[in-house]
Amino acid sequence: MEPTTLTTARLILRPFAEQDVEALETACQDPDIARWIPVPDPYTRKDAEEFALKVSPDGWREDTMYNFGVFTKSGVLVGSMGLVRLALLPTPERQAELGFWTAAPQRRKGYTVEAGRAVSRWAFTALGTERLEWVAEVGNEGSRQVARRLGFVMEGTQRARIVHRGTRRDAWIAALLPSDLGLGAEKPYLPAR
Repeated sequence: MEPTTLTTARLILRPFAEQDVEALETACQDPDIARWIPVPDPYTRKDAEEFALKVSPDGWREDTMYNFGVFTKSGVLVGSMGLVRLALLPTPERQAELGFWTAAPQRRKGYTVEAGRAVSRWAFTALGTERLEWVAEVGNEGSRQVARRLGFVMEGTQRARIVHRGTRRDAWIAALLPSDLGLGAEKPYLPAR
């Protein structure tokens, strides 16, 4: 897929570029990001270059990950948000996982929820996604609060769902459907009664 840019009232969501490497390196020094997100630790300039200039562009080109750098309209890095674990066309699953992190100085400003709404709506309308999942290690309350504010419905705890720093860990899982946002989907949904 060709990389795309999304805008909201306060934000620009676009693919990372060379000019973002320093801000990306600085943001990922935050121990809270390393605690919850599978980024290298310590996070070096080389890691930032690899992510911004290779991993993210390759994800778009190969349809394996659609990652956005999230920036204020004045160009300040807010964080990263993307769709991973893509099972979109031509597969019948048509689902993806929404993943994100927020730079420490930009937390508690509503930016991540604002960006999440834009990416979720884009996933449902432009990509035909029929289910978005959110997965986070049990205990990541900040991420769970964002997911809930986005309308994700908590589905439970999955044992040993994720591997982080070489250890299997339990994870919370939640889902967002197009109907949760008042949108339609190609396939009908028949909920359990």
